[in-house]
Amino acid sequence: MAKENVKKDEERLEKIETTLGKTEMFIEDHRKPVIIVVAAIIVVILAIFGVKKFVMEPRETAAANAIFHAEQLFEKDDYATALNGDGNIDGFLAVINEYGGTKSGNLAKYYAGVCYLNMGDFNNAIKYLGEYKGKDLFVKPLAMGAMGDAYMEIDNAGEAAKCYEKAAIETDNVLTSPMFLMKAGYAYEMVENYKKALEVYNIIKNEYPTSNEGFYVLKNIAYIEAKMAQ
Repeated sequence: MAKENVKKDEERLEKIETTLGKTEMFIEDHRKPVIIVVAAIIVVILAIFGVKKFVMEPRETAAANAIFHAEQLFEKDDYATALNGDGNIDGFLAVINEYGGTKSGNLAKYYAGVCYLNMGDFNNAIKYLGEYKGKDLFVKPLAMGAMGDAYMEIDNAGEAAKCYEKAAIETDNVLTSPMFLMKAGYAYEMVENYKKALEVYNIIKNEYPTSNEGFYVLKNIAYIEAKMAQ
């Protein structure tokens, strides 16, 4: 029995040695291509690191510095200057043009959209809010909701309702979700889509009963049910 185990062990070692030998032969026969491939991989890794460290990170920093003053103007409701700048500081449009591929450049699209909304240029508001692609749990639903407001201003309640619904589900919370659902309900009422209006009102009733909207949504539901019964 012991001899059989020894024999098996010798066979295993022989197979391992054979495999290792083949590997060594392969590497020896393909030494130059292997070196080239390994070198290429190292170059790519270093290039990616270099682009991130010496190109992307400085651009992100520059973009954050550029948007800072425009954000301050935005907070003061000086939307025109925040959007266009004043010759001394960049506005959001300049940040978008110069740093469009950065996080701050993307955020500037949201700000630009809201500026246009407050300035009454609703088509540009829809354009820039639609171009915002951020994933911020606070800004993303606000961008979609603001787009809904812009659609309402150009009498497109159908598109507004869709935007409001999307805004409600982007970040499920008791503050913004019922607010946007309520707006969606009103918009659906305007296009006489009472089925959808009732649907979103019932979501408020069942899922956000303690929200501000939850306290008076029963009136909306009763109204819609009466309309649908006519």
